[in-house]
Amino acid sequence: MIITKELTYNSGGNSDIIDITGDVQEIVSVSRLNEGQALVFTPGATAAVTTIETEDGLIEDIKDMFERMIPEDMAYAHHDDNGHSHVRASLLGPSEIVPFKDGKLILGTWQNIIMVDFDTRPRRRRVVVQLIGE
Repeated sequence: MIITKELTYNSGGNSDIIDITGDVQEIVSVSRLNEGQALVFTPGATAAVTTIETEDGLIEDIKDMFERMIPEDMAYAHHDDNGHSHVRASLLGPSEIVPFKDGKLILGTWQNIIMVDFDTRPRRRRVVVQLIGE
């Protein structure tokens, strides 16, 4: 069986990190699927999805890492002011697949699913969660 749901978030842009683990787990729980995979995907070219420990210090470390690797104030050939946003998002990627069993996401003790908005302004972001399972 395949089930597709959509979540929406208001983000602050500028590497805003939003923990979406609880919302994804809720979709799995309500689906009544026992076992399978949850594809978590954000449409758009300046946002990404990954997993991390959502500890404040680590969140700041990740934001600092992206600024060091792909600085905002560098010259980009992209015609808008968000060239760095596109490059950062492409490096991290738009999706993750998380397995689930007994109706629960299989994540590490401190592991959470996050959506990162790299764009230069606040936005309303969509996250598509597609479950495949039985």
